[in-house]
Amino acid sequence: MAAARWAQDVLGPDFEALTLPLADDDEGEVVATLVRYRPEEPEPVRPARAVLYVHGWNDYFFHVGLARYWHGQGAAFYAIDLRKYGRSLREHQTPGYVDDLATYDEELGLALARIRADLGRRVSVMMVAHSTGGLVAALWADRHPGQVSGLVLNTPWLELTGSSVMRTLSAPVVQQIARTAPRSPILVLDPGFYARTLHTAHGGEWDYDQRWRPTPFFPVRAGWLHAILTGHAAVARGLDLRVPVLMAASDRSVIAPRWREEMREADVVLDVDLLARRAVLLGPVVTVVRVRKGLHDLTLSPAPVRERYYAEVTRWLAAYGWAGPTA
Repeated sequence: MAAARWAQDVLGPDFEALTLPLADDDEGEVVATLVRYRPEEPEPVRPARAVLYVHGWNDYFFHVGLARYWHGQGAAFYAIDLRKYGRSLREHQTPGYVDDLATYDEELGLALARIRADLGRRVSVMMVAHSTGGLVAALWADRHPGQVSGLVLNTPWLELTGSSVMRTLSAPVVQQIARTAPRSPILVLDPGFYARTLHTAHGGEWDYDQRWRPTPFFPVRAGWLHAILTGHAAVARGLDLRVPVLMAASDRSVIAPRWREEMREADVVLDVDLLARRAVLLGPVVTVVRVRKGLHDLTLSPAPVRERYYAEVTRWLAAYGWAGPTA
């Protein structure tokens, strides 16, 4: 890590990227990428607080507004592109593939070490995560108590859409395929409705690199899905997160086979009511916030909606943020 060098990131001069070499796997070389927000300031200071953002499936960090929000809260902002995603994806790799979510412990540990090398070992770190990243972050924090001061989970994927019954029925089939052909694609229909709510080409507000966030999404592999279902089962049994947790999601889901304009004001990916029920199993201090007309990623919702989301995060920070372990 000492030999690594920060370089200007694809997001522009206010952002820097650092490649984190990881242990090789059966596909060869593996890396993760840490991004930090470093705007030009007349008198730069070393914050005592930092945020580490973890993206979701078929995603990467491009959320400039998220970085600016946390910077405005007085926290140094970092984001990680996990192995085989975004900046970290290499041509020889299966995009997004791992067969155990604990595999991410390596890059999350390196990212936290780098943050502490930048800011000092006493820096208080908040982990912020979206969707699949929310599942990864919750499980990681449960395995590594005392490493972060809190979790902010933006629509975390805590259960399979369709309930635990659907997970219980599908898990043995997925497990069998994963055992014999882990990288076999699983047929998942994607009508592209979520991308339609986001991308400028379809009436949304956002432009992102579709090599790293394609429509339809990268193929879902059996081994990866088995890892996800295993994570869901762990959440259903209950975790013991001894830090404050904020779980925020839209106030409703609209999951249907045909496009409806109301999808621009709802989560079209996950069952948000089910996520709210699962969230309270994460630990003793969990705050659940439902954001009216929110999209699956609340930070990519229309401006009035994401402003409400940020206002709720700010209010939660005043009560619980940076508080550290709970009883």
